[in-house]
Amino acid sequence: MSKPLVVVESPTKVRTIKKYLGSDYNVAATVGHIKDLPNKEMGIDVEDGFKPKYQYIPGKQKVVRSLKQAAGDSRDVYLAPDPDREGEAIAWHTADVLKKKGRNFHRVLFHELTKDSVRKAMTSPEVLDRSKYEAQQARRILDRLVGYQVSPLLWRKVKGGLSAGRVQSVAVRIICERERAIQAFESEEYWSISAHLNSDVPPSFVAKLVKKDHEKIKIPHEKAADQILKELNGEKFIVENIQKRTTKKNPLPPFITSKLQQEAIRKLRFSARKTMMVAQQLYEGIDLGPGEPEGLITYMRTDSTRISAEATAEAQQLILDRFGKDYALEKPRFFKNKKKVQDAHEAIRPTSVFNVPEKIRPYLSADQLALYQLIWQRFIASQMTQALVNQISVSIRAGSYLFTSSGSSIKFPGFMALYMSVDDEIANASEQKKPKLPDLAKGTVLNLEKLEPKQHFTIPPPRFSEASLVKELEDNGIGRPSTYANILSTIRGKGYVDLVKGYFKPNEIGFIVNDLLVQNFPDIFDVEFTAKMEENLDQVESKKLDFLQVLTQFYKPFSKDLETASEEMLSVKGVGIPTDLKCPQCGKPVRIKVGKNGHFLACTGYPDCTYSNDYIRNEKGLIQPEELAEVEATDKVCDKCSKPMVIKRGRYGGFLACSGYPECKNTQSMNSNGSGKTIGIGCPQKDCAGDIVERTSRRGKKFYGCSRFPECTFATWDKPLDRQCPVCGAKFLVEKITKKQGTFVSCLEEGCGFKEKA
Repeated sequence: MSKPLVVVESPTKVRTIKKYLGSDYNVAATVGHIKDLPNKEMGIDVEDGFKPKYQYIPGKQKVVRSLKQAAGDSRDVYLAPDPDREGEAIAWHTADVLKKKGRNFHRVLFHELTKDSVRKAMTSPEVLDRSKYEAQQARRILDRLVGYQVSPLLWRKVKGGLSAGRVQSVAVRIICERERAIQAFESEEYWSISAHLNSDVPPSFVAKLVKKDHEKIKIPHEKAADQILKELNGEKFIVENIQKRTTKKNPLPPFITSKLQQEAIRKLRFSARKTMMVAQQLYEGIDLGPGEPEGLITYMRTDSTRISAEATAEAQQLILDRFGKDYALEKPRFFKNKKKVQDAHEAIRPTSVFNVPEKIRPYLSADQLALYQLIWQRFIASQMTQALVNQISVSIRAGSYLFTSSGSSIKFPGFMALYMSVDDEIANASEQKKPKLPDLAKGTVLNLEKLEPKQHFTIPPPRFSEASLVKELEDNGIGRPSTYANILSTIRGKGYVDLVKGYFKPNEIGFIVNDLLVQNFPDIFDVEFTAKMEENLDQVESKKLDFLQVLTQFYKPFSKDLETASEEMLSVKGVGIPTDLKCPQCGKPVRIKVGKNGHFLACTGYPDCTYSNDYIRNEKGLIQPEELAEVEATDKVCDKCSKPMVIKRGRYGGFLACSGYPECKNTQSMNSNGSGKTIGIGCPQKDCAGDIVERTSRRGKKFYGCSRFPECTFATWDKPLDRQCPVCGAKFLVEKITKKQGTFVSCLEEGCGFKEKA
């Protein structure tokens, strides 16, 4: 009889688990999911209760064979993938693969990979959790129903290769709406007035004007500021009131997933994905010496702030030893979870607080050490005493006007001696820059050094950074701890948003796709609707909702929207998006269209008028053509009329054109020496006498187009070959390269179909 088998998710865990369980068990890894929905079809039988069609993930057959070999004829299999929904799905699929008469399956949850935790979990295994598995299935099916039915619609209406996602598209919508709020924002002028004051006791300090006649003051323009300055002329500045108090500041709870991502982004400059990758390494186990792997943190996908009594006791001991009794609590501090939080896991904390960062530094990479130290400090700080902060506020009367000045200082640092959040650090740095207030008494008459008026303008809402977008998703109930990093990387990878100086900005395709989706699927891509769906999935896991009920309620209105959108969604490829612009050549309306090389402006008078142009949106979101009239002089002359050639910008980038246009319409392509690199093949377009030349797009990608551009707009990404098609007689063939088929030769003529291996 074979040994019992323990199946984990990651190969990294295998060594750690083997060390703790010894030779009594075999341990094997699934290396992530082993089954999933098919790539080339939706894989959901809607008519048969949304039954999913699972199949082995390509390349996983070898893993499955290894699992079966490791299981042998053992009677007991312990399924120990990660303790979340995805891990539960892996456990169920593994059980399906290894099922055998007389074999028993046990679900084991390793919330931390330490010897005691692993052995304890093995002595009290659970049964597979069907509700958790169904919650994962429901999410997977919902995502597939949307992605595999809306994406093809975008291919037909906009451009091939685009995609839509149930949650990702909502994140893009949030970014687009913020960008439009920025574009619509109208800055307003306002002024402030500060008084530079001193008393007989140094130092000098600054007070700000806040009220007039006991009402909050607004200074809309310079004229109003000047009037106030006149009224203050000659007034005495008298200390009216002094408030001194000591406030108590509590530490933040230990990290949950979203807060860890936000703090690591801001403090360590990690991306959300990098944060989760490094946290996974710390959870799965680090070698603390030869053959001594140990999990350093608890499971890192959690939205619970719960911590165990054992962990708080450890923390108290360490705080007493390292900081002394003034920093230690009399009893542990526990934190309440927010409503609707899943409490299956603890917060993210060190598995042992005695693994202090400086002790294990030699065994960690720089990234691992930085993140571990952040987690360790945040947890220890959560069990330290409050910080005591002295605050002073001074009110100063000058006639009918009231000025105030305030300051603070740390009386006792408490937890702040070990850890401050980014916001605490910013506030503390700002306070340090302020001059300290002198020791003042009520009724003191102050000396006025000067009055300083300043002009200001209101600023628009900021774009989202990775950290603030995670917070926005969390606050709106979009996604869950395990999905934030994937959402952020997906929206960038799909090409809908760009990260500009650390902030998300939607690009033109992002705007176009978002507007079409919101217009045609007003519910599915709504923030509140998506948040409600997340709640429903949580209720499926907690056995309060049936997953088929959730899917049915979703699909009925969605299928109607899908049917309507198939007929009524605007075709950006064909009709195009209306604009307020008129064609500079014929005066007809100009529309936005999307082709294989991107978005552009095109005249509705085509084919009689062939005007097209690139465009940009200005800071207000208004469309502006990149005018061909904006030219750059060169030292070349036209070979047809001898007038100077200039560089113009068109749909496919820069090209040389005769300055005698429209009398002379001669154009040339450009390369490093200013002329097109001709490859000796004539243009295939009917009645065109141009040659095919090699060009480079604005993004640096090589393509081939007609030398008579912009009169002739023929272009292809594939390299033309000087060889006639043996089937249809086309002037040339092209060389194509794909990952699956390698290099082959084919014909571009529609309907020909000739293709052969290169």
